[in-house]
Amino acid sequence: MKIVIINYGAGNIQSIMFAIERLGYKAILSNNPDEILAADKVIFPGVGEASSAMEKLIESGLDSLIPNLKQPVLGICLGMQLMCQSSEEGNTKGLGIFDVDVVKFTSNVKVPQMGWNQIYNLKSDLFREIPENEFMYLVHSFYAPNCPEAIATTHYDVEYASALHKNNFYGTQFHPEKSGDIGEKILGNFLNI
Repeated sequence: MKIVIINYGAGNIQSIMFAIERLGYKAILSNNPDEILAADKVIFPGVGEASSAMEKLIESGLDSLIPNLKQPVLGICLGMQLMCQSSEEGNTKGLGIFDVDVVKFTSNVKVPQMGWNQIYNLKSDLFREIPENEFMYLVHSFYAPNCPEAIATTHYDVEYASALHKNNFYGTQFHPEKSGDIGEKILGNFLNI
């Protein structure tokens, strides 16, 4: 299986590479459109600020490539948020894959949400054999509100979509690569979709 992690200068790439290796697979880092198109599975990571990450995607032409991919694609954290219509962070237009706008947590809670929180209302093959209310690792100040494309929910100030799915696109707000054995099982489920 050819697994490509999109390398656009805004990803937490090493921990994803190690998690995939622990699952018995190899991944390559690439921003080459031909390599990405030829992949069996694509992982779209993201750490950092939405508008500068989106600028990097536009500079490399990946902003038009990613929404047209036909193989399974997994966006992680900022990667998932960039797959949405827009983000309040830097007033950023997203890739428009998921029909939801990313908004900021209110000042009612400590921002960013950093640490472990539960996921529930689990749907889709991404969560095959994953029990409800498992704890996942999250670090984020912005979130996707609950919407029809939500396949997991988390509560922090409000209930929000901690995972999304539409067609061949999946996204997790949490970091499966940093969430221990259960997180790696979710990553393994994605690689077997």
